Amino acid sequence: MVSRTLFVMPLSIFVCLNILLVAHASDFNQDIDITWGDGRGSILNNGTLINLALDQSSGSGFQSKAEYLHGKFDMQIKLVPGNSAGTVTTFYLKSQGLTWDEIDFEFLGNVSGDPYILHTNVYTQGKGDREQQFYLWFDPTAEFHNYSILWNPSHIVFYVDGKPIREFKNLEAMDVAYPKSQPMRMYGSLWNADDWATRGGLVKTNWSQGPFVASFMNYNSDNACVWSINNGTTTTTPCSPGGSSSSSSSSRRMDSSRQKIIRWVQRKFMVYNYCKDKKRFSQGFPVECTAKNKNKTS
Repeated sequence: MVSRTLFVMPLSIFVCLNILLVAHASDFNQDIDITWGDGRGSILNNGTLINLALDQSSGSGFQSKAEYLHGKFDMQIKLVPGNSAGTVTTFYLKSQGLTWDEIDFEFLGNVSGDPYILHTNVYTQGKGDREQQFYLWFDPTAEFHNYSILWNPSHIVFYVDGKPIREFKNLEAMDVAYPKSQPMRMYGSLWNADDWATRGGLVKTNWSQGPFVASFMNYNSDNACVWSINNGTTTTTPCSPGGSSSSSSSSRRMDSSRQKIIRWVQRKFMVYNYCKDKKRFSQGFPVECTAKNKNKTS
């Protein structure tokens, strides 16, 4: 068992980052379709809340009505409380087809008293294997917290409550595949993965604790480019700052204050990094792990 420890981020980091988190009053009825779960997923409170449920028969999930080609995506999530072993709550972007692209937040449940594990991954052309995992510095079941994905042609950045925790850079110049041309939808789900989710599958889901419920609110895709086909021609809407068409340098690279926060999070809370798994990559690490402009902090 790993006990939760509360780490306090130095005030200077908050000051220099100067992030302002603003709640976004989205309407899930307009933005989202509940796509599976046979009634276990519900849009509530006049479209401001989604509850996803999981029982022994099925989980549930939703997807965005729109497809996007780059942008910034925010979701506030409150995870399954108590004994959530075996469950996985997700918030991610994914394209279609056999050679899909995907950008993942997955929250791996655990027995009561153990911390959740935040699992992140990036797929390109149907290939992932770029996992990084973190403990969180708060209880993600007590209240809603904000999780964000920034995706543009230069890099992908994962954020928790406005703090960057991982960056994956575009290193196509070094023959590293990067997701940049396939439109993606946003997805959320709650499902049973007790074959791998908790301690590698050693701890199974305790169905007497169910039904399990995770809640979602304040979805924000205002800084995203909506992709569509009109008369056979593909188009995207203009992106706001933070999206792919922004000329702002902050949307293209991490400034020193954000790099400092990534290093702090990864030093204190990272529990797995594929770029350091010598057993798995005994024949040599992936190029992005060892390149001069490396993704070791990605």
